[in-house]
Amino acid sequence: MCQDVLDRARRGDEHAFRELTDPHRRELHLHCYRILGSLADAEDALQETLLAAWRGLDGFEGRASLRAWLYRIATHRCLNALRDAGRRRPPEPQPPFAPPEPTRRTDVTWLQPYPDHLLEQVADTEPGPEARYRSKEAVELAFVAGLQHLPPRQTAVLVLRDVLGFSTSEVASMLDTSTTAVKGTLQRARAQLRARPSPGSVVPPGSPGERDLTQRFAAAFTAGDVEGVVRLLTDDAWLTMPPAPHEYHGRAAIADLLTTFTAWRGRRHLRLVATRANTHPALACYLARPAEPTAHPAGLLVLRPDGDRIGAVTWFLGHGLTRWFGLPPTVP
Repeated sequence: MCQDVLDRARRGDEHAFRELTDPHRRELHLHCYRILGSLADAEDALQETLLAAWRGLDGFEGRASLRAWLYRIATHRCLNALRDAGRRRPPEPQPPFAPPEPTRRTDVTWLQPYPDHLLEQVADTEPGPEARYRSKEAVELAFVAGLQHLPPRQTAVLVLRDVLGFSTSEVASMLDTSTTAVKGTLQRARAQLRARPSPGSVVPPGSPGERDLTQRFAAAFTAGDVEGVVRLLTDDAWLTMPPAPHEYHGRAAIADLLTTFTAWRGRRHLRLVATRANTHPALACYLARPAEPTAHPAGLLVLRPDGDRIGAVTWFLGHGLTRWFGLPPTVP
């Protein structure tokens, strides 16, 4: 960090401030997403972080790096959001068909996917020696969803230590607590995360096997071939539907849901557009009525390959995801 740039930023030079903070912008956004699980909330937290940094730059004394200082601000903004009783929760969608009774219901309904093209814009910063997770592994949906079940402070400590590799003393300073408290919080967070089911063997991203599996799933799903889709699933596969709380476990339960959806879909045209989310293959859904020449967004399917099958399907409902993924608002 150049002292001259810092001095100019402190004097109110916005260009100098952007020169200081832009290299960290994408990684801070990803940090906020990991803690909050929501793209929209992460964007809000990032903007609040940059505003707080701009206003508080005179208070930056340089004892820690600028990057660590920004992470401190971002983490506190995320913790405030998680504590806020008025945190935005998307309303539970009302599907046009009556879905079968789910295997279970979840209270984590704000989870959203993270576009891979945004991941590619994150600077390849080498994590500290304390990191336990690879950067890509720590953005997979199973990991991010698991974080949402932890108490907010446990989530923050685990991400700062095990994902970003900040030292215990650095994390204690960021969170205004003791190293003993950080160690205890981290121990509890790791234990809770280990207690959650872990994904099976994942096919290498972008491999021929992954592409083939995705293409076969897309073909069967588009054709309304429920049996064909189910044959591609592992026996213990999960299908979840954020922001709806419904979760379906196993081939039979997923087949019931897909059968209901396919019957409702009838002669409506379905088109899938390939993309990627959270390092996994994804398919944007567009639906059109028989007489309509244009198909409109109908959610996003994120697939988690497990060996030569699919271990999890996350069907994100809602229509606000296309802009994040650079997808068209409609397709022919």
